[in-house]
Amino acid sequence: MQISPDSQIVFTLPLGPLGDWGVSATIVNTWVVMAVLVIGGRIATWGLLAAAATPEPTSRWRLGVETVIGMIRDQIREIGGGDPGRYLPFIGTLFLFTLLSNLMGVIPGFMSPTGSLSTTVALALCVLLAVPIYGIAEDGLLGYLRHYFEPTPLMAPFNVIGELSRTIALAVRLYGNVMSGTVVVAVLLAVVPFFFPVLLQLLGLLTGVVQAYIIAVLAMVYIASASGDEPGAAENQIKNKETGA
Repeated sequence: MQISPDSQIVFTLPLGPLGDWGVSATIVNTWVVMAVLVIGGRIATWGLLAAAATPEPTSRWRLGVETVIGMIRDQIREIGGGDPGRYLPFIGTLFLFTLLSNLMGVIPGFMSPTGSLSTTVALALCVLLAVPIYGIAEDGLLGYLRHYFEPTPLMAPFNVIGELSRTIALAVRLYGNVMSGTVVVAVLLAVVPFFFPVLLQLLGLLTGVVQAYIIAVLAMVYIASASGDEPGAAENQIKNKETGA
């Protein structure tokens, strides 16, 4: 029984002297998810530029897109402060990719790419790279590096280890949750062919949504900590402006 998508080879590419390269289900399904996101995003935003001057949503697509974007922006604002527009492309893409990958895992024959450790490690590495990029953009190179020497220069090695360990934890957390659900369903399919697997698939949908939310929130928390923003900073600034403080 093939549980991990890495173990399923969809097709083989001949590379001449280098031999053959087996393309796994992880790669294929990742591209499927990316294609669905790109095509779905193009359809969802079709005609939005022409309707941008309208103050109120005039279609279901526009209302749905604005609702999703508004929810993500609100979460970013509550966690990191500052302008949500700076973080929306990265955090929004991370959330939607993880969410769609987890939800599409219930489709027969589709193996969720987040069930592969290579995919979750790649997502965690994206977060690892995004943290210093946003941190340097906010505080400058010296300002960002100063975080590693706080509260004392002796803490620098431990801060670096903490940066790497939380990246590993982020990858293992997502991989473990997706893979554990797949293993349990596979075992129950052999024992009770219908009833329990259906219930676990429904539970897996809920778990997939929660895991996508968690990875996006943790990524935003890491970025906010590197940028020196406090949770709710943007809300406090808005309230101060409204009260004239």
